This record gives sequence, C-alpha cells and structure tokens, in this order.
Amino acid sequence: MTSVDMTILIGGEAGQGIQTVGLILAQVCQNAGLYVMAVNDFESRIRGGHSYFQMRICDHPVHAPQSDIHLLVALDDKSIDIHKEHLAPKGRILFGSNTLPEDEVTIPISFVDLAKDAGGKIMANTVAAGACSALMGSPFAFLEHVIGYHFGSKADQLLTDNLKAARLGYDAAKGKDFAYRLTWPKNPSPKGRLLDGAEAIALGALAGDCRFGAFYPMSPATGIMERLVAMSPKFPLVIEQAEDEIAAVNMAIGAGFAGVRAMTATSGGGFCLMTEGLGLAAMTETPIVIVDGQRPGPSTGLPTRTGQGDLSFVISASQDDFPRFVFAPSSPYDAYTMTARAFDLAHKYQVPAILLADQFLLDSLFTVEQPLHAPDTVARYSVTDAELGNPDTYQRFKFTKNGVSPRALPCAGKALVMISSDEHDEKGHISEDIRNRIEQMDKRFAKLEEMANEMRPPEATYPECDLMLVSWGSSCGAVAEAVSGLRKLGVDAGHVHFTDIWPFPRDAAAATIGKAKRFFMVEQNYTSQMGKLIRQETGLKPSGFILKYDGRPLYPKEIISTVLAKLR
Repeated sequence: MTSVDMTILIGGEAGQGIQTVGLILAQVCQNAGLYVMAVNDFESRIRGGHSYFQMRICDHPVHAPQSDIHLLVALDDKSIDIHKEHLAPKGRILFGSNTLPEDEVTIPISFVDLAKDAGGKIMANTVAAGACSALMGSPFAFLEHVIGYHFGSKADQLLTDNLKAARLGYDAAKGKDFAYRLTWPKNPSPKGRLLDGAEAIALGALAGDCRFGAFYPMSPATGIMERLVAMSPKFPLVIEQAEDEIAAVNMAIGAGFAGVRAMTATSGGGFCLMTEGLGLAAMTETPIVIVDGQRPGPSTGLPTRTGQGDLSFVISASQDDFPRFVFAPSSPYDAYTMTARAFDLAHKYQVPAILLADQFLLDSLFTVEQPLHAPDTVARYSVTDAELGNPDTYQRFKFTKNGVSPRALPCAGKALVMISSDEHDEKGHISEDIRNRIEQMDKRFAKLEEMANEMRPPEATYPECDLMLVSWGSSCGAVAEAVSGLRKLGVDAGHVHFTDIWPFPRDAAAATIGKAKRFFMVEQNYTSQMGKLIRQETGLKPSGFILKYDGRPLYPKEIISTVLAKLR
C-alpha cells in the first residue's frame, strides 16, 4: 500500500455507539499494517447533542488529524449538515438511513433495520462498521477477527449476532463506488499498538512504581484513573475516589509522606482546588505527581474540549515560591516515559511534579510502535537507620549543599520524622526565626540547579531556518507536519518543540531558537503563555503568533494557511 492518507468521520448523537464503530475500524486498519490517528470529539452530555470520531489512516506514521473527510459515516441528519462542507473531492457520505436517495455522493443504508434482522437494533453500530469496511475494500476476514476480539468466544450468542450484523452491513455496501478504496495485504503485519494518552499515563505511572492514586472525576483526566482502577487487581495498587479534589490531593500527599509513590489527576478547575495541597507538598518536601488534563476555561469552560491554557498557572500555582517540575508530553509514548520519569524525579528531589496533558492527547488514539519498557529496578531515595548512623539525631529538613535532605520514612525505623505545614527548623518543629526562615528557603531553592540539569532541551528540526515554529505539549505532531508542508511550498521553515518546561531549559532554548531568523509561537491559548515564558527566560521575542482557542485540535493545514497569510 502506497500513498495512503484517508480520513473517516463517524458522526451522530452521544449514545449511538460512535466510538465502537471507530475503534473497530481502527483495529482493522492497525492489524492490516496501517497507521491510525483518531480524534474523539463529544459534548458534555450522556445522550443527544453531536459527537464524532474522526480517524486518519496512513501508510506512514501520523500524529495529527486532517480536516478533509473522505468518508463521512452519518448516523443522523445533523452529521451531514455539520460536516459535509469538509468532504474531500470524490468523498462519499454513508448515511445510516434509507430516507435519502442514493447519488454520486450519498450511500443510504438503514443500519437499524439491518441490525434488527441480525437480532437487535443495538447492533446498528456494528452494521455501520461492516459497511465502512466494505467501502474501504477490507476483506471481511479482517473485520471478523476484530469483532471476535471485541465480543468474546465463537460460542457466544453476542458474537454470533454481531458477526451477522457486520456481514449484513458489509454486503449492503459491497460493490458501491468509493474513490479512496484501499489495497489490502494478503498477509498483514500489525503496526504497533493503539494507545490513547490516558492509558499511556496510567501505564507510565505503573512503570514509575505508583502504588496509590486518588481522584475526583473531572474530564478529561478521569480516564487516567479509570485505567488504573482496571489495572489495580493485577498490581499492588490502591485507587480511591475521593469526595472532592481537595481530599484527593491530600490523600496523595499523605501516601507520599508514608513513602508510597502516589499521584492524582484532574483538570484545570480541579487543580485550582488542589493548589493549597500543592503548597503543603512543597513546604513538607513531600513528593507527589499531579496530572492536569487541560481543557478550555475559565470556570467550567468547555468540559470535553482541548486547550493549552494552564501553563502559566501551574508554574506559579500556590502562594510564594518553591521548586517544582512541569512536563508536557507530546504523544502517548512520550506520556508513558515522562510519567515514569516524573515519579522518579519527584522522589529524587522531594518536590511536586506536574504533567500538563490535555483533552486532545488524553482522548485521542494513536499508533505507537515503540516498546513500552519498564525498569527492572526502581531507585529508592529514602534512608534507613543504618545509613543515618544515629537515628536519634535525625533531622528531616537538614541543611545540605544541594538542598535535598535525607528522607527517612515514618515508622520504618527508629528515626522520628516530624513535619509541619508552617515554616520549620531542621528537625521539623515550627519556627518563626528570621535566620532559619532564610536558610530554609535557600535550602529548598538549592535544589534548582540539579533539577535544571535534569531537564531535556527542546527538540529542533531545521533550526537554522528563516522561520521557526515553536510549540509545546501535544501540538507537536500538527506543527511538525505543517513545517514539512511549508517546506514543500518553498518556505524555509523549522520547528522547535518543548516537553520539559520547568525549571525552564533557558540556555538550550536560547541557543536553539536563536539560530532562526525569526520565530512564530503556535499555541492553543489566547495570550501565548509559552511565548511569554520564552521572552521572560531568554529575552527572545516572537515575531508572530498562531493561536487557537476554540477547544478543537490543531490541524496542519490551518497552521500552513495562517503562516502563508502572515508572510504575504
């Protein structure tokens, strides 16, 4: 298969099984050796409204969606009204009803009627998956294999009925003209695995030896804890749904104080409630990992949409100054490795570590080819009685050159571990002494030098260019593809992308961005928060901005068109 780049959009109301259709088709393509990237777009409601699953299928790695739709699978009339303007030339609409006549664009098939023939209208989405597979040219055996995986053993009546539904849909669409029909291999070799950001972070937490998680449900971060709940029976892991975000962060801090690797996950609104707890973790030098799944705000904002509006907030959240790590993964694989790394660094330096994900990364599906390796051993940064020598003289907040005090665990030996949310002396007793206050602040900030050395520099492509596009977090794939497209159009474009954000890699950022003649910031917020951070830390001023804040993902084509408009 060569030059494959096709987008299928399945649209309808929440509750119509849109995701099921998309997941089945994604697995069919993945098993056939194709790369898949899918966006899950839905409203904040259980039923009704408009939702869609937009899947891009390629014969090369793909990390961003495209706006042109080659096959629109409309489970209701509204999907046609909303998406038909994005139909590619010779694209077709597979309409799940026979209320429209068939023409060169529309293929009407009554999914519900065929599902009833198979045993029940609930299988209308399986009928749709069968019809799509036929239009794409997929052998039915490929679809049969995936349905078998989804619905159990062949003796199961549920499997039998769904296979019948898939076959009815397949036969109804077989032979219909579709310009983008694919050529399928006889002996396919599956490509990697399908992974979304939520599952990747959950797996990364396990790789980082997470043993406790507390959360209060809040989109889009709930999926992380749901995955951990599902994994908990097989691992030494406790997951607790707290009564609110304040309780969740304090539970995680309590577990961290006891020596357990602990985390919580929330969105921007929940993180607001957690900021007092964040300060508590900082003052008591208790390691904790917090995931902020960004969505547009302020307040409730757009609960199921995506954005990058929390960067400035998480870097300065809670009162006064203290060291922290802030990371922003760019892909599911990045999210996996970065989560495990966040646990290690939080415990190494006894500080909070924050991961800035977003709805696009957490809910979108990607083909991941890299193996997800977990370490054979996990570093332990606590001390024993034997290492202390004389536990009776133990000082939890002892002044050290690098600011990291020996960390004994409570009830794990003879050392008495005392902490306080107030300013304290080396022993942990409350102290308002002026000299002690200065020394404790200096001690905590002494960690920054070594923490900064842990930060990875931004990745650069074509750094010595005329125009550099600078991005961070999950926008990497869209910007990278846009840069490739711009270069094909004769624009001398390059790309710099940040994932390790705080402590800010100042020298590396200045050196890398400084190679370009000028640079544009590409961000999903209104004020270019990363652009401000770069100027604050390096003195470099962006020449322009490409800012999107409508709650939808970035598309490479819109980046290209905006750049070309700004260059005219």
